[in-house]
Amino acid sequence: MGISEGFEELYGAAPEGVWAAPGRVNLIGEYTDFNEGFVMPLALPHTAVAAVSRRDDGVLRLHSADIEGPVVELDVASLAPLTDTSWAAYPAGVVWALREAGHAVGGADVHLASTVPTGAGLSSSAALEVVTALALNDLYELRLTRPELALLAQRAENDFVGVPCGVMDQTASACCTEGHALHLDCRDLSIRQVPFDLASQGLELLVVDTRVKHALGDGAYAERRAGCEEGARQLGVSHLRDVAYESLDAALARLSDERVRRYVRHVVSDDRRVEQVISLLDAGDVRAIGPVLTSGHASLRDDLRISCDELDLVVSTANAAGALGARMTGGGFGGSAIVLVESADVDTVTKAVTEAFAAAGFTAPRVFPAVPSAGARRVS
Repeated sequence: MGISEGFEELYGAAPEGVWAAPGRVNLIGEYTDFNEGFVMPLALPHTAVAAVSRRDDGVLRLHSADIEGPVVELDVASLAPLTDTSWAAYPAGVVWALREAGHAVGGADVHLASTVPTGAGLSSSAALEVVTALALNDLYELRLTRPELALLAQRAENDFVGVPCGVMDQTASACCTEGHALHLDCRDLSIRQVPFDLASQGLELLVVDTRVKHALGDGAYAERRAGCEEGARQLGVSHLRDVAYESLDAALARLSDERVRRYVRHVVSDDRRVEQVISLLDAGDVRAIGPVLTSGHASLRDDLRISCDELDLVVSTANAAGALGARMTGGGFGGSAIVLVESADVDTVTKAVTEAFAAAGFTAPRVFPAVPSAGARRVS
C-alpha cells in the first residue's frame, strides 16, 4: 500500500501532500560538527516519506507504517521535552520546536514510512525530523529556508528527544543535491555543493551496514562531546575549530588528560582531512581520497575509540581486497562503514567482506551503493 493510501485508510481522507527526506552518509569529518568544524555528508537514495494534512484543533496524530502500533495522538500545547522515548518523539519534537520558535502550527495528521536503515549510522532520525519540518513548513506557509528547517530539526533532537547531535545530519537531509557532497562549515552554516560524480570516474562508494545497532543516547556520544568541550576550555578557545592543525602538537602538549588529548587530536586532524578531500575533489582526483578515508578510520578507532570489531573488519578486509580506502561513518559503536572502490572491484570487495563476517561469526552485513542523491523535497 502506498503512503497516500495508508494515510487515507488511517485518517479517512486523502493527505494534503507527500514529502520525502533522505538519510545521509558522511564522507569525511566525524564528531567535528559540534566543534564548529567541517563535515562532508551526501544524501542517500533512502528516504523517510510523510503524508501530511493540517489540523486546526491542536491535535497531532502520528503513525508509522514501519512500526507495529496504533496512531499516537498528542496535544500540541502539552508537548514537553524528554517525555517520550519512542519513534514519535522525533516528529513530535519538530512540532514542539516550530511552536517554540513562534510558528503557529495548530496540529497535523502524519503517516510516515522510511527506507533509511535504523541504527546504521545513516541518520534515520534526522530524515524523520526533516520530512516533518518540510511538510509543516509548506502546509503552514512558514517560509523557512532549508538551513532554518535543519536548525529547528536539530533543536528537536537536542532538546526534545535529548540527543546532543550537531547540525550535520539535519542539514544534509535538508540541503544536499544530487551528484554532490555537501561541504558544511558548522560555524557559520555556510554550505557548498562539491561535485561528487563517482559513476563518471568508474568508481562506487559502498555502504556496509554491519547490522550492529548503536544507541547514541547511551552517553558515549555525550561523553566525547564533553571531552571535546573540556579540551577547548583548557586550550582557551571557544571550540576546537580554533586549534590550527599546524599547532596541534603544541596544543596537545598543554593537555594533561590523555583522553581529552586523544579527542582533540581526532577533531583537529579530521577537520584537516575534510580540507584535503575537498582539494582532491576540486582537482578531479577522486581516487586519491581513498587513503584519507582510511586515515580517518584509524583516528576514529584509536583516538576517539568509537569503532568496533565489525567496523574494523570491514575496513581492513575491503582495503586488502583492493578498495581505494574505507572508514567507519556516523556515530560509531556499530552502524556502517563506507568503502571507495573501483566499479570493476565491487563484487570482489563485497564478497571478501561478506566472507570475513561469516568467518568471524558476525551477522551478515548489508552492502549497497551510496549514490549522492537529492535532499528533502515535496513529492506530491
